[in-house]
Amino acid sequence: MRAAMSETSRILVVDDEESITYIVKTELDDLKEFETDAALSGTEAITLLQAKVYDVVLLDMRMPRVHGIEVLKYIKETSPTTEVIVLTNVVDMKMAVETTKLGAYDFIGKPYDLDQLIYTIHRAIEHRRLLIDRELGLNSKPLTMIGKSRIFRDIVQKTKKVALSESFVLVQGASGTGKELFAKLIHSSSHRSARPFIVVNCAAMPDQLLESELFGHEKGSFTSAVKAKQGLVEVADGGTLFLDEVGDISLMTQPKLLRFLETGEFRRVGGTSTKTVDVRVVSATNKNLQEEVKSGHFREDLLYRLNVVELYLPLLKDRKEDIPLLVENFLMRKSKTKRISDDALEILMKYDWPGNVRELEHVIEGALALCQGESVDPRDLMTNVALSLQQPGHAEGDSLPFVESSDMFSLNELEKKHIEKTLKHFQWNRMKTAKVLGITPKTLYLKIKRYKIRTPKIEDYK
Repeated sequence: MRAAMSETSRILVVDDEESITYIVKTELDDLKEFETDAALSGTEAITLLQAKVYDVVLLDMRMPRVHGIEVLKYIKETSPTTEVIVLTNVVDMKMAVETTKLGAYDFIGKPYDLDQLIYTIHRAIEHRRLLIDRELGLNSKPLTMIGKSRIFRDIVQKTKKVALSESFVLVQGASGTGKELFAKLIHSSSHRSARPFIVVNCAAMPDQLLESELFGHEKGSFTSAVKAKQGLVEVADGGTLFLDEVGDISLMTQPKLLRFLETGEFRRVGGTSTKTVDVRVVSATNKNLQEEVKSGHFREDLLYRLNVVELYLPLLKDRKEDIPLLVENFLMRKSKTKRISDDALEILMKYDWPGNVRELEHVIEGALALCQGESVDPRDLMTNVALSLQQPGHAEGDSLPFVESSDMFSLNELEKKHIEKTLKHFQWNRMKTAKVLGITPKTLYLKIKRYKIRTPKIEDYK
């Protein structure tokens, strides 16, 4: 796929007057910030729209055969994130109301003022990006990379260097090491930073749904496809597509993904026309994909295509000097007034953190929920069973360390309340509760029995 600068936006000019399309296209192309196509009819416009994703369409209303209204309807049905600016000689109230209802962004009268046209195009592009961010829940806040250790600073420096290229990147690391954060760093440090950053969780979706999410689908392509839908590769056009847990993609979907990565072309599910987009792909996995290839679960050619540049993220236990900074950051984000005591920090520094940074964040969140003083103390941390079990001489089910025997009853009560609160928060889902608490489902089950926590029956909780 070709390289694209973040300033470049795709514009389609649709007008049956050839002189108008020529002038508009020439003036926009001269600015060097737009990639402009032109269509002299509604039919030609639809053909181009089937092949490409446009940021903005400048659309004349009064055209023979296929009216501008029909083109507008087609755009909003098949590519709802594309903004439409109506170019027209006469703006009557009836047309204004109708086109606005159909999703037109604005109107420009002919003959148009070039500065006004460019200003309106810029506003439309920004509006499109805001809509995408809002719809997908994207966070546009600047990234903060927390860490001072040599191993962490080295991987951040390498990531920023890689970001300036257009190469595909495979981010490898254990669960909780921050793979998505580094994917965002690649995007924000690249020439594509002003364009969308789109996340696809490949592990969370079955085959048909994943293909539909990636490439979109046409109306009627399957039972629940009541209308056409854009794929996330279209939404990401010009930006970065992050494929999280790419190692979980099935062998059925892998060839389709490989074809897209090699050509930038795809077809919607149930569609016949081929579309082209320009995206940079960053993928991530906690699996050993070389072993997955050997076992026949992952295509070797797909691995080579994804793995042009490889980044290995360090485990938290290998950069423990970053723990105080991370704890301070979590406390500032979640409390702003609490601090960590020296004794509590010492416990955190001794723990090996199998769940890495994510587990540390959950521990701090849980401790803050129970902390009643100005600082997080050992007793607050010990409601996280995984921390207590890590200490020497303590097997599962043993009493919690770092507390006097006189404190044990109250601490056990706190642990019981914390487990109950977490269970209720996740609607008694033990898998999710165990994950947040940093323990295994088996350990959670033993704690529920030990504390005689009454869990509702399924039929009681409906």
